[in-house]
Amino acid sequence: MTTTDRSSSRAAPAGDVLARLADVVASRRGADPERSYVARLFAKGPDAVLKKIGEEATETVMAAKDGVAQRIVAETADLWFHCIVMLAQHGLRPSDVLDELARREGLSGLDEKASRAQPPAGGADPA
Repeated sequence: MTTTDRSSSRAAPAGDVLARLADVVASRRGADPERSYVARLFAKGPDAVLKKIGEEATETVMAAKDGVAQRIVAETADLWFHCIVMLAQHGLRPSDVLDELARREGLSGLDEKASRAQPPAGGADPA
C-alpha cells in the first residue's frame, strides 16, 4: 500500500473499511489454516475466537490504563478485528452492529439500557 493509498483509506467512511475487512474475513473462512490466521481461528472453533476477544479486551483495557494513544488504537484495532471474526462465525456483519448503533443514536444511554431490562411479557404482576 502506498502513502497515497493509506491516506485515501483513512478518508473512507468507517463502515466501508469494516465492510472490506468483513469481506476479507469471509473469504478466508475456507482457506488453508497453515497459511491464514483467520482460517486457523475458524478451524479451531468458536471458543478460540471468544478467547482471543477476551485477551484483546484485556489488552485494550491495559493500554487505556497506560494512556499511550498509539497503543490504545492498536489494541482496539485488534479487538475490533477479532469481533469481526466472531460476527462472521454467526453469519453477521459489521453493518449489523452499525445499524444497531444508529438505532440507538439520540437515545439516552440510561433509557436504552432500561428498555432492555424489561421483564418478559406474562411475568408476575408487580401489584
